[in-house]
Amino acid sequence: MTPAARVQSAIELLDQVIVAARDGGPAADVIAKGFFKARRYAGSKDRRAVRDLAWNAIRRWGDRPADGRAAIVGLAAEQPDLAPLFDGSPHGPAPIGPGEKRAGGRTIPAWLVDRFAEPVRGDLDALMARAPLDLRANSLKASRYALLEELPGAEALAPAPNAMRVPEGTDIVGTDAYAQGRVEVQDLGSQLICQASGAAPGMTVLDLCAGAGGKTLALAAMMQNEGRLIAADTDRRRLGQLPERAERAGVTIAEPLLLDPNCEAEALAELRGQCDLVMVDAPCSGTGTWRRNPETRWRLTTKRLEALTSLQARLLDLAADMVAPGGRLVYAVCSLLDEEGEGQAARFLADRPGWQSVPYSGAGRAHGAATLLDPAHDGSDGFTFAMFGPT
Repeated sequence: MTPAARVQSAIELLDQVIVAARDGGPAADVIAKGFFKARRYAGSKDRRAVRDLAWNAIRRWGDRPADGRAAIVGLAAEQPDLAPLFDGSPHGPAPIGPGEKRAGGRTIPAWLVDRFAEPVRGDLDALMARAPLDLRANSLKASRYALLEELPGAEALAPAPNAMRVPEGTDIVGTDAYAQGRVEVQDLGSQLICQASGAAPGMTVLDLCAGAGGKTLALAAMMQNEGRLIAADTDRRRLGQLPERAERAGVTIAEPLLLDPNCEAEALAELRGQCDLVMVDAPCSGTGTWRRNPETRWRLTTKRLEALTSLQARLLDLAADMVAPGGRLVYAVCSLLDEEGEGQAARFLADRPGWQSVPYSGAGRAHGAATLLDPAHDGSDGFTFAMFGPT
């Protein structure tokens, strides 16, 4: 492919991504896979160049562009080497016309900027930087020290005791350490939240929104496989991944529990007032993970955000009913929007006079009753979490 043809292909790929984001279609990665499958003539270097250009545009424009051409024309206004490739050559894009529509603005959707927690508003562009590959040493099977010696380029990440980071492009899934369950892929921020929870051997722990079990496995390691650990979720597909992951990690105490949406209380009735720890990693906007999934910010709407905050409040109240006297409730979202984080914590405490905030003095920044973790300040994905206990 010529350089101009690569630009045109990136425009066509972006057209599909933009329509899918607008209409709730497949994720960008899925679209890209099908796009290149239908263009087998494109070599590996061509595919990489096309994808890189398309993803650069996705990362650059916070507000969804009108179409793929507008997205790349906007880039060309900032990157002079792109403009000459709009040359009208065979398989290349037509020349850029005077006054042609082009994407503009910053990397963050304009309608969301003022909804971010105030302490992070000056660093929002960091949410669009490329994400590192963070790992957790599985203490049930290995020490971080041994893994740092084994994995090329690995470095320890403080203050999480088992966190490591490896160079970009590392094929961690292809290593013996991963195949044998000695290491897990888990962001630093997620590890810090698990560490803050205080999970310990012998506890009864409920991971209420367990998903595929990333935090479940970390909690099991902290519990040293002693106690009871219930991993509950309404997503059958994601929860179905946990048994295989648990077996590989040597986790023996995880109990998957599939819940029916809006009927969770019935399935959890036996745990009411019985849990020493309840973790609620609630569904959210994912604003803190945009650097991993940049096109998702083109999918977020006010209606979707309202639905999420309503669900978060309901799950937080449901979780509180499961906590035993003297127990702890941990609420977390991979979001830095106040209405999903500190706002939910404040609402919970206002509605529950028999509860209090549990102080946390570790990483991150305090924000009301919550703690913020973000790429610029902590080198992690963006999270807001808060801890509560009955008085």
